[in-house]
Amino acid sequence: MKLKVAIQGIQGSNHHQVAQEYFGADIDLVECLSFDNLIDHLLEGTADKGVMAIENSIAGSIIPNYNLVCHKKLHIIGEHYLNIHHNLMVLKGQKLQDIKEVRTHPMALLQCMEYLKQFPHLKLVEDADTAETAKKIQQDRLPHIAAIAPKAAAELYDLDIVAAEIQTIKNNATRFIILKRQNKVLPKEEINKASLRFITDHKRGSLATVLNVMSDCNLNLTKIQSLPVIETPWKYAFFVDVTFEQYDHFAKAKSLLEIMSEDFTVLGEYKNALLP
Repeated sequence: MKLKVAIQGIQGSNHHQVAQEYFGADIDLVECLSFDNLIDHLLEGTADKGVMAIENSIAGSIIPNYNLVCHKKLHIIGEHYLNIHHNLMVLKGQKLQDIKEVRTHPMALLQCMEYLKQFPHLKLVEDADTAETAKKIQQDRLPHIAAIAPKAAAELYDLDIVAAEIQTIKNNATRFIILKRQNKVLPKEEINKASLRFITDHKRGSLATVLNVMSDCNLNLTKIQSLPVIETPWKYAFFVDVTFEQYDHFAKAKSLLEIMSEDFTVLGEYKNALLP
Protein backbone atom coordinates (compact mmCIF):
# COMPACT_ATOMS: atom_id res chain seq x y z
CA MET A 1 0.00 0.00 0.00
CA LYS A 2 1.36 3.41 -0.97
CA LEU A 3 2.14 6.02 1.65
CA LYS A 4 -0.56 8.69 1.80
CA VAL A 5 1.01 12.12 2.09
CA ALA A 6 -1.08 15.24 2.70
CA ILE A 7 0.15 18.53 1.26
CA GLN A 8 -1.14 22.08 1.19
CA GLY A 9 -1.85 22.59 -2.50
CA ILE A 10 -2.05 20.32 -5.50
CA GLN A 11 0.21 18.62 -8.04
CA GLY A 12 2.85 21.02 -9.32
CA SER A 13 3.08 22.98 -6.06
CA ASN A 14 6.18 23.41 -3.92
CA HIS A 15 4.62 21.14 -1.29
CA HIS A 16 4.25 18.46 -3.96
CA GLN A 17 7.92 18.78 -4.87
CA VAL A 18 8.95 18.45 -1.23
CA ALA A 19 6.77 15.36 -0.77
CA GLN A 20 8.45 13.72 -3.75
CA GLU A 21 11.96 14.68 -2.69
CA TYR A 22 11.42 13.50 0.88
CA PHE A 23 9.35 10.34 0.35
CA GLY A 24 10.01 9.49 -3.31
CA ALA A 25 7.67 9.61 -6.31
CA ASP A 26 5.70 6.47 -5.43
CA ILE A 27 3.20 8.06 -3.03
CA ASP A 28 -0.52 8.76 -2.90
CA LEU A 29 -0.92 12.53 -2.78
CA VAL A 30 -3.69 13.95 -0.58
CA GLU A 31 -4.31 17.46 -1.92
CA CYS A 32 -5.50 20.07 0.60
CA LEU A 33 -6.31 23.72 -0.07
CA SER A 34 -5.63 24.79 3.51
CA PHE A 35 -3.31 23.82 6.34
CA ASP A 36 -6.36 23.13 8.55
CA ASN A 37 -7.60 20.63 5.99
CA LEU A 38 -4.15 19.00 5.93
CA ILE A 39 -4.24 18.61 9.73
CA ASP A 40 -7.76 17.11 9.55
CA HIS A 41 -6.56 14.40 7.15
CA LEU A 42 -3.78 13.46 9.56
CA LEU A 43 -6.08 13.37 12.58
CA GLU A 44 -8.74 11.37 10.74
CA GLY A 45 -6.20 8.87 9.42
CA THR A 46 -6.92 9.57 5.75
CA ALA A 47 -3.26 10.60 5.41
CA ASP A 48 -0.24 8.91 6.95
CA LYS A 49 2.08 11.91 6.94
CA GLY A 50 1.93 15.58 6.09
CA VAL A 51 4.17 18.23 4.55
CA MET A 52 3.76 21.77 5.90
CA ALA A 53 5.68 24.98 5.14
CA ILE A 54 6.79 26.62 8.37
CA GLU A 55 9.15 29.47 7.43
CA ASN A 56 10.68 31.28 4.47
CA SER A 57 14.06 32.97 4.26
CA ILE A 58 12.46 36.17 2.91
CA ALA A 59 8.94 36.34 4.34
CA GLY A 60 9.69 34.78 7.74
CA SER A 61 7.60 32.37 9.79
CA ILE A 62 4.15 31.12 8.94
CA ILE A 63 3.01 31.83 12.48
CA PRO A 64 -0.42 30.10 12.56
CA ASN A 65 1.22 26.79 11.64
CA TYR A 66 3.18 26.72 14.89
CA ASN A 67 -0.07 26.80 16.85
CA LEU A 68 -1.69 24.22 14.59
CA VAL A 69 1.05 21.67 15.25
CA CYS A 70 0.98 22.30 18.99
CA HIS A 71 -2.76 22.47 19.65
CA LYS A 72 -3.54 19.46 17.46
CA LYS A 73 -0.78 17.46 19.25
CA LEU A 74 1.02 16.45 16.08
CA HIS A 75 4.67 15.45 15.92
CA ILE A 76 7.45 16.84 13.75
CA ILE A 77 9.43 13.84 12.49
CA GLY A 78 11.63 15.61 9.94
CA GLU A 79 12.32 18.73 7.92
CA HIS A 80 13.20 19.62 4.34
CA TYR A 81 14.53 22.79 2.73
CA LEU A 82 13.49 23.77 -0.79
CA ASN A 83 14.91 26.56 -2.94
CA ILE A 84 11.92 28.48 -4.25
CA HIS A 85 11.67 29.51 -7.92
CA HIS A 86 8.77 31.72 -8.97
CA ASN A 87 7.70 31.99 -12.61
CA LEU A 88 5.02 34.06 -14.33
CA MET A 89 2.89 31.83 -16.57
CA VAL A 90 -0.08 32.25 -18.93
CA LEU A 91 -2.17 30.41 -21.49
CA LYS A 92 -0.24 29.44 -24.59
CA GLY A 93 -0.29 32.29 -27.09
CA GLN A 94 -0.62 35.02 -24.44
CA LYS A 95 2.22 37.51 -24.02
CA LEU A 96 3.53 39.51 -21.10
CA GLN A 97 1.82 42.66 -22.40
CA ASP A 98 -1.55 40.84 -22.47
CA ILE A 99 -1.62 40.30 -18.70
CA LYS A 100 -4.09 42.36 -16.67
CA GLU A 101 -4.25 40.29 -13.48
CA VAL A 102 -1.82 38.12 -11.50
CA ARG A 103 -3.12 35.44 -9.15
CA THR A 104 -1.12 33.35 -6.72
CA HIS A 105 -0.56 32.45 -3.07
CA PRO A 106 -0.04 35.58 -0.90
CA MET A 107 3.45 34.39 0.09
CA ALA A 108 4.45 34.20 -3.59
CA LEU A 109 3.12 37.72 -4.20
CA LEU A 110 5.19 39.00 -1.31
CA GLN A 111 8.33 37.28 -2.57
CA CYS A 112 7.93 38.72 -6.10
CA MET A 113 6.81 42.25 -5.25
CA GLU A 114 9.89 44.04 -6.59
CA TYR A 115 9.32 42.50 -10.03
CA LEU A 116 5.58 43.20 -9.97
CA LYS A 117 6.14 46.88 -9.09
CA GLN A 118 7.30 47.35 -12.69
CA PHE A 119 3.70 46.85 -13.78
CA PRO A 120 1.49 49.15 -11.64
CA HIS A 121 -1.52 48.47 -13.87
CA LEU A 122 -1.65 44.80 -12.84
CA LYS A 123 -4.33 43.67 -10.43
CA LEU A 124 -2.78 41.40 -7.78
CA VAL A 125 -5.10 38.73 -6.41
CA GLU A 126 -4.36 36.33 -3.55
CA ASP A 127 -5.30 32.71 -4.18
CA ALA A 128 -5.15 29.51 -2.13
CA ASP A 129 -2.21 27.90 -3.92
CA THR A 130 0.32 28.60 -6.66
CA ALA A 131 -0.30 25.44 -8.70
CA GLU A 132 -4.08 25.62 -8.19
CA THR A 133 -4.08 29.03 -9.91
CA ALA A 134 -2.12 27.62 -12.85
CA LYS A 135 -4.57 24.74 -13.12
CA LYS A 136 -7.58 27.11 -13.14
CA ILE A 137 -6.08 29.20 -15.94
CA GLN A 138 -5.77 26.10 -18.11
CA GLN A 139 -9.10 24.50 -17.16
CA ASP A 140 -11.16 27.67 -17.59
CA ARG A 141 -9.06 29.01 -20.49
CA LEU A 142 -8.58 32.35 -18.74
CA PRO A 143 -7.00 35.04 -20.95
CA HIS A 144 -5.21 38.10 -19.56
CA ILE A 145 -4.56 36.30 -16.24
CA ALA A 146 -1.17 35.04 -15.09
CA ALA A 147 -0.16 32.72 -12.28
CA ILE A 148 3.02 32.79 -10.26
CA ALA A 149 4.00 29.18 -9.74
CA PRO A 150 6.85 26.64 -9.96
CA LYS A 151 8.13 25.51 -13.37
CA ALA A 152 6.57 22.08 -12.74
CA ALA A 153 3.10 23.68 -12.75
CA ALA A 154 3.68 25.20 -16.20
CA GLU A 155 4.74 21.80 -17.54
CA LEU A 156 1.88 19.95 -15.84
CA TYR A 157 -0.86 22.37 -16.93
CA ASP A 158 0.62 23.28 -20.35
CA LEU A 159 1.20 26.98 -19.76
CA ASP A 160 3.84 29.33 -21.18
CA ILE A 161 6.34 30.96 -18.84
CA VAL A 162 6.62 34.62 -19.89
CA ALA A 163 9.01 35.62 -17.08
CA ALA A 164 11.22 33.19 -15.17
CA GLU A 165 12.84 33.47 -11.75
CA ILE A 166 10.95 36.61 -10.71
CA GLN A 167 11.49 36.22 -6.96
CA THR A 168 13.08 39.33 -5.43
CA ILE A 169 15.92 37.46 -3.75
CA LYS A 170 17.32 34.64 -5.82
CA ASN A 171 18.57 32.71 -2.79
CA ASN A 172 15.02 32.12 -1.55
CA ALA A 173 14.39 28.98 0.49
CA THR A 174 11.45 27.61 2.45
CA ARG A 175 11.69 25.20 5.35
CA PHE A 176 9.04 22.48 5.44
CA ILE A 177 8.28 20.19 8.36
CA ILE A 178 7.16 16.57 8.08
CA LEU A 179 4.24 15.70 10.36
CA LYS A 180 2.77 12.52 11.81
CA ARG A 181 0.10 11.70 14.38
CA GLN A 182 2.48 9.66 16.52
CA ASN A 183 6.11 10.46 17.14
CA LYS A 184 8.64 8.55 15.09
CA VAL A 185 11.32 7.10 17.34
CA LEU A 186 14.76 7.54 15.80
CA PRO A 187 17.92 6.11 17.36
CA LYS A 188 19.24 8.76 19.72
CA GLU A 189 22.53 8.96 17.83
CA GLU A 190 20.62 10.11 14.71
CA ILE A 191 18.68 12.90 16.46
CA ASN A 192 20.43 16.28 16.38
CA LYS A 193 17.57 18.80 16.20
CA ALA A 194 14.38 19.46 18.17
CA SER A 195 11.39 21.82 18.16
CA LEU A 196 10.06 22.95 21.53
CA ARG A 197 7.29 25.09 22.98
CA PHE A 198 7.17 26.60 26.46
CA ILE A 199 5.74 29.49 28.45
CA THR A 200 7.84 31.60 30.82
CA ASP A 201 6.81 33.60 33.87
CA HIS A 202 5.99 37.24 33.22
CA LYS A 203 9.04 38.30 35.22
CA ARG A 204 12.21 40.13 34.31
CA GLY A 205 14.91 37.76 33.10
CA SER A 206 12.68 34.66 32.82
CA LEU A 207 13.37 34.09 29.13
CA ALA A 208 17.06 34.93 29.53
CA THR A 209 17.36 32.26 32.24
CA VAL A 210 15.83 29.62 29.96
CA LEU A 211 18.13 30.60 27.09
CA ASN A 212 21.14 30.42 29.40
CA VAL A 213 20.19 26.85 30.32
CA MET A 214 20.13 25.94 26.63
CA SER A 215 23.55 27.49 26.14
CA ASP A 216 24.99 25.79 29.23
CA CYS A 217 23.74 22.44 27.88
CA ASN A 218 25.51 23.04 24.54
CA LEU A 219 22.34 23.60 22.55
CA ASN A 220 22.44 25.94 19.57
CA LEU A 221 19.31 28.06 19.24
CA THR A 222 18.44 28.30 15.53
CA LYS A 223 14.92 29.72 15.78
CA ILE A 224 12.80 31.54 18.34
CA GLN A 225 9.23 32.74 17.76
CA SER A 226 6.88 34.20 20.35
CA LEU A 227 3.09 34.02 20.18
CA PRO A 228 0.56 35.42 22.65
CA VAL A 229 -1.31 32.91 24.80
CA ILE A 230 -4.85 33.84 23.77
CA GLU A 231 -6.59 32.83 27.00
CA THR A 232 -4.06 34.73 29.17
CA PRO A 233 -3.45 38.38 28.16
CA TRP A 234 0.18 39.56 28.18
CA LYS A 235 1.53 36.02 28.44
CA TYR A 236 3.59 34.53 25.64
CA ALA A 237 4.48 31.07 24.40
CA PHE A 238 7.86 30.58 22.77
CA PHE A 239 8.50 28.19 19.91
CA VAL A 240 12.18 27.36 19.49
CA ASP A 241 14.35 25.10 17.36
CA VAL A 242 17.63 23.83 18.79
CA THR A 243 20.45 21.76 17.35
CA PHE A 244 22.98 19.71 19.30
CA GLU A 245 25.84 17.29 18.76
CA GLN A 246 24.96 14.85 21.54
CA TYR A 247 21.47 13.72 22.51
CA ASP A 248 22.54 13.57 26.18
CA HIS A 249 23.02 17.34 26.12
CA PHE A 250 19.47 17.78 24.87
CA ALA A 251 18.09 15.30 27.41
CA LYS A 252 19.70 17.29 30.23
CA ALA A 253 18.23 20.55 28.91
CA LYS A 254 14.79 18.95 28.61
CA SER A 255 14.78 17.86 32.25
CA LEU A 256 15.72 21.38 33.38
CA LEU A 257 13.29 23.21 31.08
CA GLU A 258 10.40 21.05 32.23
CA ILE A 259 10.99 22.41 35.74
CA MET A 260 11.78 26.00 34.81
CA SER A 261 9.00 26.73 32.33
CA GLU A 262 5.25 26.24 32.03
CA ASP A 263 3.50 23.93 29.58
CA PHE A 264 6.80 22.60 28.21
CA THR A 265 6.21 20.52 25.06
CA VAL A 266 8.57 18.73 22.70
CA LEU A 267 6.99 19.16 19.26
CA GLY A 268 9.54 16.92 17.57
CA GLU A 269 12.99 15.33 17.68
CA TYR A 270 14.54 14.67 14.28
CA LYS A 271 17.52 15.05 11.95
CA ASN A 272 18.89 18.44 10.98
CA ALA A 273 18.30 18.65 7.23
CA LEU A 274 21.13 21.17 6.75
CA LEU A 275 23.75 18.62 7.81
CA PRO A 276 24.90 15.69 5.62
